[in-house]
Amino acid sequence: MTPSPDKSGAAPLWLLLLLQAGISAAGLVVEIVAGRMIAPYVGMSLYTWTSIIAVVLAGFSVGHWWGGRLAVLESGPALRRAGWIMIAAAVFTAAATLVLRIAAEPVLGSITNPLAAITMIAALAFFLPSLFAGVPAPVLAVVAMRHTTQSERALGAMFAAGAAGAIVGTLLAGFLFVSWLGSVGTLTVIALFYTLAATLCFRLGGLAGRQILLAVAAATVALLAGLRALALPSVCDVESSYYCIRTVPLADDPNAPVNLMVIDHLAHGINAREAPRVMFTDHTAMLDALPRMRMGRDDFTSFHIGGGSYSVPRAWADRGASTIMVAEIDPSVTRVAMRDFWFDPETAAVTHKDGRVALRESGRAFDVIVGDAFTDIAVPAHLVTEEFFRLVAERLEKGGVFAMNVIDNVDRLDALAALVVTLSNVFPSVEVWTEARGPEPGERRVFVLLAGDAASPVSEIAARTPEPKRFAALEQGFLDDIIARTGARVLTDDHAPIDRLMGLGPLLD
Repeated sequence: MTPSPDKSGAAPLWLLLLLQAGISAAGLVVEIVAGRMIAPYVGMSLYTWTSIIAVVLAGFSVGHWWGGRLAVLESGPALRRAGWIMIAAAVFTAAATLVLRIAAEPVLGSITNPLAAITMIAALAFFLPSLFAGVPAPVLAVVAMRHTTQSERALGAMFAAGAAGAIVGTLLAGFLFVSWLGSVGTLTVIALFYTLAATLCFRLGGLAGRQILLAVAAATVALLAGLRALALPSVCDVESSYYCIRTVPLADDPNAPVNLMVIDHLAHGINAREAPRVMFTDHTAMLDALPRMRMGRDDFTSFHIGGGSYSVPRAWADRGASTIMVAEIDPSVTRVAMRDFWFDPETAAVTHKDGRVALRESGRAFDVIVGDAFTDIAVPAHLVTEEFFRLVAERLEKGGVFAMNVIDNVDRLDALAALVVTLSNVFPSVEVWTEARGPEPGERRVFVLLAGDAASPVSEIAARTPEPKRFAALEQGFLDDIIARTGARVLTDDHAPIDRLMGLGPLLD
């Protein structure tokens, strides 16, 4: 007896388009969430996003190739296999949080090259979810072409649906899911959607009998993995649209608390409730003491780019500063500073905007402008360019000073040299201050650059960090030597490769 032909796989084009768009959207949500989830371990920078995008695209590419091989089958078997692969996508997406927590620290401890470490972490957690999510697209496209008399139009519509889904997924991840559900919650929702997509593929492919029970069991595994991830203690105290924020108590005496703010993977600032004027890090000690030295008084006006733990604004408010304005892009950072770091919002005017935009819109001049932009290898490039520094100069009162922190490798100093050259194109006087001690090989040293109309009256100061420590200005001859050695060039809005200059250049050469 001749078997009847397989009638499974036939589906209305609109349903295939919807499925294609949904799977594409989910894949892009996972990509965006990957950046948020990796940030607590390696920070967020150009290199982080480059690694994540490369890993996810590699996964999609392998998945599309695999899907093309499946698409040669009859529509029913092809859709059923695509359904099983979507179950795998659900399981590995739900488990990505667990994989990341298990793998991140060992990888960082064993791979010294930071770019390789970031790429490896991204690959371990997110390559397989992307690979499995990439399989259905060719299968669905071929099925759509087989069951219409206008196959070319169906193919174009499927490509358009995938692109539209990617756009929607990106918008949903950035503006809705991460803010409202958090990273782990978002991945769990995506895993559940993949399970739904698998169910549709099974239905269209004619799955029946024991296979349905196996599909239900696999979907249950995905759900349990997601619930297990949700049950884990959160890496963040607060997960905002910008950062993973944590508060770490440091003091043994509960009556004299001292807290550390961690933003993503970096210790960002330390405040003591009973000692607002005491700084606990070199960069805050210099950003506090050097402008006060230049002003010669405490009742000056100031504009701060970056709030963080609000250590310096809090100290200056306690000293009686007349006007303090702070541009902190993340409202959640300010709320945490108020709750855990004893920042009084009545002492400063806070705007939650990008620092460059806020300074341009301020419409007034200040005695001191503080730029606290450098955080490990992640630096907003638009805050270190000649165009930005000219805006700073326009917003300074006569005799005012611009102070910004810099972190660089003492064996290279490429970033420091480029910033000195760029600032020197705008300001008559540029000084570089750091701890008054010799460098150690391979050290990433904290510097503060002072720029203004004239040089400082002293070349060395003392400040508490919290123990007394001395800081000194580097000699001009030394600065001239590193500028010549590095071939430093002016940073502009068109070209400011600050990430590469901050000690990672040899890895890319």
